[in-house]
Parts: sequence; C-alpha cells; structure tokens
Amino acid sequence: MSERTTDVAIIGGGLIGAWTAFFLARRGQRVILIEKGIVGAQSSGVNFGNLRLQGRFPGQYPLSLRSQALWEDFAGLIGEDCEFEQTGHLYLAYDADEQAKLEGYAEVSESYGLAIERIGPADLRRRWPWLGERAIAATFSPRDATANPRLATPAIARAAARHGAVIRENTRVSAVDRSGDGFKLTFADGGSLSCGALVNSAGAWAHEIAERFGETAPVFPAGPPQFVTEPFPYLIGPSVQAIDGSVIFRQIPRGNIILAGYPRTAADPVNNRAPVPPAKTLAAMRALARVAPMLAQCHVIRVWSGIEAYLPDMIPVIGPSETTPGLFHAFGFCGHGFQIGPGVGLCLSEMIVDGATPTPLEPFSIGRFRSVTAVSEKFRREFD
Repeated sequence: MSERTTDVAIIGGGLIGAWTAFFLARRGQRVILIEKGIVGAQSSGVNFGNLRLQGRFPGQYPLSLRSQALWEDFAGLIGEDCEFEQTGHLYLAYDADEQAKLEGYAEVSESYGLAIERIGPADLRRRWPWLGERAIAATFSPRDATANPRLATPAIARAAARHGAVIRENTRVSAVDRSGDGFKLTFADGGSLSCGALVNSAGAWAHEIAERFGETAPVFPAGPPQFVTEPFPYLIGPSVQAIDGSVIFRQIPRGNIILAGYPRTAADPVNNRAPVPPAKTLAAMRALARVAPMLAQCHVIRVWSGIEAYLPDMIPVIGPSETTPGLFHAFGFCGHGFQIGPGVGLCLSEMIVDGATPTPLEPFSIGRFRSVTAVSEKFRREFD
C-alpha cells in the first residue's frame, strides 16, 4: 500500500476527534481521521449524554460555555439532528454539607455568567412532585441540556467528510514516529501516512502515543455503568443528579429512564471490555428509588458501559505537546468530554491553523504530570 500525505492526522475517532476533523476540514485543511474500530463506538457513543454546565471545574468554564453554544447550533453546523434538548439540570442536596457544596458550585457558575436558580424543599415538591421527601435543597440551571451520544459522533464525522475529511475506520496505528518537521504513521495493514500535524485523541490509549514523544499522563481506564428502563409515563423534564454522585438520570420523550450508576467500574482497554457487574445495576436502581420513589418498580431492560480515560486530578489533557512541535493532545476527559467536545475540537483547529486559540487552556497542559499531581477527592472516592 502506497504512503499517503495529509496536513493533519487525527488518531481516535471519538467525539473529540470528529469535532476536530470537522472544524479543520471546514477551514480547508486536508484531514484524515483514523479510528481502530468504528467512529463513536467507545465512550463517545455510550455515555449518559449530559450537557451540564453547572458544577464544573472553574478553569473549564470558558471552554464549556463555548462548547454549549456549539451544541445549541448543532443542527445548523452539522445538518443533522442529535436529539439535543434543553432540559435544564436539577442538582439535589440531602443534608447541610451537600447544600453548602451546591451553593459553592452555584457561585462559581454565576461568576461565569450562568443563570442558577436556588430551590427550597417546598418548591421542589411543588414543581417536581415525583421527587422523594429527602432532598432539602436544589439548584437548577435552565441552559443545561442533553443529546443522544449514539447519534452525535457519527453525524459529526459525516459532516466532516462532506467538507473533505477522510474517515478511516477499522484502521489500527502500529507506530507513530517523527519524520522531518512532521510525523509518519504506520498501520497494522502495512500502509503508512505522513502528516504535518498530529492530534492525539485516542482516549484510554492516548498515553501510549504521548510516551513515544517523551510525555506521559497517569491514565486510568474506567467506565460509568449505564442503564435504561422500560418506558414509563413521561413526567420527568430535567436531567436530575444527586450531588453525592450516587445517581444521575433523565427521562426521554419515549418514556424510558436513562441512568448512570456510580462509582465507575474499571475497564480493560487491552481486551476492549467494559463490564457492568450485576451488583452495580441493583445499587443504581436503589439510588434511583431514593430520589424518585415512583420509579422503584421500573424494570431495567439493558445495561452497558464504555472505556473512558480518567486522570487523578479529574482534569483532561488538552493542548500542544511540550516536547514535539506539531503534536496536540486531547484525552483524559474523566467522563466530562461529551459536553466540552465541540469546544475542544474548535480550539485544536485554531491552534493548528492560526497558532493560538482565544480560549484559555493552561490548566489542561500535559506538562503538569512532570511533577506529582494532586489526586482529587472524586478520584479517590471512585477508584481507591
């Protein structure tokens, strides 16, 4: 097979890679998106589909808000539907400590211009009578939304292809090497590709690429168990989350309840498996019943998970390599990548084409792992 050349090669056909390919191709760049399996088949296609703004890492808000504007214009940008729905997000607290945590989240969100509504117990039960009696407070962000992850990434990849990007599925990269001012990729089928710039958006496998260029990040592969119930009379409008992390759920217009159970389950990227132990299903349904007692008798009809990359500080790696010009990293999204995906793709395209992006990305540098990195409370709770 003869060697091809392109301006930019992207390794990893998840949401981040697809958005990056779309924005680069729209700017006239020659782009090849390389995916070892099927586009959107890993965490990008099997996540909860939450587009939550409130409660994020403060340094992520400029990127998150830029991304939300792109999600809100998804149909105009992509020309297809991804079941985007501005449902709002209801965050619930069950004691005074959790209420104080909610208030802290709300104040940070408001400092970036997000409208947050604070709701006491009486108004909670009046507005959402299906809630149980335990919640003492909540915050509600009306701009928060949901989308269908199974639809989104393939649609973006198709739009990128319409702008001229080449999408190569079932193509495994066996080696990545420096070649002059650019890179040479060797494929398992014997083919090769030369490119001027390289985007490493390979998810739980991305650290292997970083290590070829003298960089690393302590990636932990895991996946949140996801569940869907039988259809139930449609009553629940917003996406609902307990701030203790025990459950997050939403109801789709067809009536099914989609929920994610925590803590997350370790995944196996070598054998490409993300099992869901039966005990997780039972625990998730118990947590759901505590929040919405009327759902206690719902039957789960399907469970699934995907392989996501987590980092100890629960902050992703986004930005240029610190060792190799032309190499850009975007991985370790810690379960939060669906919402910020379009903004990450746009920022990467700006860095590659323009040399810089107006969105601050300093907190996401891979260079922070040259020294000991703090381990977040959430990471300890999930994985220790």
